[in-house]
Amino acid sequence: MRVSKRWVAAMLLAFIVLSVLAPLTALAQPASEPAAGKSTLKVSDQAAGMIALSVALVVGASCIGAGLAVARVGSAALGAATERPEMLGKSLILVGLAEGIAIYGLIVGIMLLGLIK
Repeated sequence: MRVSKRWVAAMLLAFIVLSVLAPLTALAQPASEPAAGKSTLKVSDQAAGMIALSVALVVGASCIGAGLAVARVGSAALGAATERPEMLGKSLILVGLAEGIAIYGLIVGIMLLGLIK
């Protein structure tokens, strides 16, 4: 399946806009008076929904990207390991780095969920 560069660029732009603007929308809402000693940010239901949407996009896109990276790096790693078995340890490090993309997306998602109170 061939995907055009214009379609990928449009989807990437939409992802960036939704991921960046949704939490900013939540932060632009007027904050309520904090209770005694608590400094929490009260967000509206619409802002909480936008944050939840951005969390879904961030985690989903990072997991899809990590899956694509692990698929390519993993197959190349096994191909290299069949020819030269001493390369297996070095190639597994690259697979772990590709998997780190999903972990970073999950961390960003958890940080965004922390905005919802």
